[in-house]
Amino acid sequence: MPGFTAIIDYGIGNLHSVSKALDYIGIKNRICGTAREIKAADALILPGVGAFPDGMAALEKAGLVETIKSQSEIKPLLGICLGMQLLFDKSHELVESAGLGLIPGTVGLINTGLKLPQIGWNSLAIKKENPLTRGLDDDSYVYFVHSYCASPENPEHIGATCDYGAEVCAITMRGNLFGCQFHPEKSGDVGLQILKNFAELYR
Repeated sequence: MPGFTAIIDYGIGNLHSVSKALDYIGIKNRICGTAREIKAADALILPGVGAFPDGMAALEKAGLVETIKSQSEIKPLLGICLGMQLLFDKSHELVESAGLGLIPGTVGLINTGLKLPQIGWNSLAIKKENPLTRGLDDDSYVYFVHSYCASPENPEHIGATCDYGAEVCAITMRGNLFGCQFHPEKSGDVGLQILKNFAELYR
């Protein structure tokens, strides 16, 4: 029996946009809001929109924090937008808040003179060979909507960046963990290729 990717439902995120993108490329998926469902999956996607403290509060209310932490040790996990930021130790958005602590680093306001939030297409600069960018050209364009960005402590955890008046971490990775600050489900063929590449980690 082929497995499936769990799109984690904690009340914050573009769940159906991600599900439709996976459906389009033939990746079996389910929107899952319980620990039992998440544990049954072969891979996890943690989407998210909005503020970091709200995201962590929603995960805690849903009782999914420990499940996500334990499952990320044994299966691939992809965080998208806020979902990527939640992988880090803490954020300074609104108030200092603890994150999932899966990737060392912090989240803060983009240090740029350009208008925030960054909304629209921007090009990726691939910094380190990684599974998500396999088959993509440097300078491939993807779609961003954010004012805050992650700063990994270890440069080895930066897979790609974009330039928005400052260098912004666009892709992070550590072991089974991956994150996209942009929205692959809204990034056309490039985004679909990234989702396919993620699926290849467990198919």
